Amino acid sequence: MSRKTWLITGASSGLGKALAEHVLARGDQVVATASSTQATTELAARHPRTALALELDVTRPADHAAAVRAAEERFGGIDVLVNNAAIDFVGALEEQEECDYRRLFEVNFFGAVALTRTVLPGMRARRSGVIVNVSSMDGLASLPANGYYSASKFALEGFTEALWQEIEPLGLRAMIIQPGSFRTGIENRTRASGAAIEDYAATSGAFRAMMGSLTPEMFPGDPERAAEAVYEAVNAPEPRHWVVLGSDAQRRIGVKLDLLRAEFEAGRELAHSTDFPGAADNAVL
Repeated sequence: MSRKTWLITGASSGLGKALAEHVLARGDQVVATASSTQATTELAARHPRTALALELDVTRPADHAAAVRAAEERFGGIDVLVNNAAIDFVGALEEQEECDYRRLFEVNFFGAVALTRTVLPGMRARRSGVIVNVSSMDGLASLPANGYYSASKFALEGFTEALWQEIEPLGLRAMIIQPGSFRTGIENRTRASGAAIEDYAATSGAFRAMMGSLTPEMFPGDPERAAEAVYEAVNAPEPRHWVVLGSDAQRRIGVKLDLLRAEFEAGRELAHSTDFPGAADNAVL
């Protein structure tokens, strides 16, 4: 297997850091990016020939071009882009501050979109490359208090699903990673947004109250095992589109799919009743 170059965002902690470590241990090259480079610089120092640490704020367009240019100058090109950088705020949809949920979308969705668009020309020219977009179980099964985070991941999944249909005929690939709860320290980086509203005490309020009592033991997922799973999915001979990681993600997504299927089937007659008579035979899609 030839050596690949991976560009990983959010590589200073959590799944991004674990993936960078795993990729380097397997003999590939890593461009480890983060808004703060302390952790990624330490990683690059331990792997001077195969790792490059770069400061990259995914909300700054100039950083995208600079990171891709640096990766190409150092390693010749990017084979795997992992859009992993993300932030989260908790609170009911009505509670959260607009500046927070707009910032959330800039990082979780628009940053990933912009970086993907920046690396695609090089991948198309080589007719080789993989885009890995890290979503969440929340990207398919939303919860109260996490609605804007879920919405950003829903958007990322819709983007990625269209993307792989466009690029697979060119020899490229794209996939969605849907992790559950992993021991990445996310409970220490997530904060509430906006003032609590009493009417939501039983829904988002309960989630807010729980945040202060979370401990790592409550998160079943192992980041190192997740990193290995992502690495294997990228290198699998048969491409995967959705990669679910974690028993809690498998359970929650399964419940959502069952509910969706039940309502889908229950609404079949209604759906068909809204067509012009005989028009279904001429449908474009």
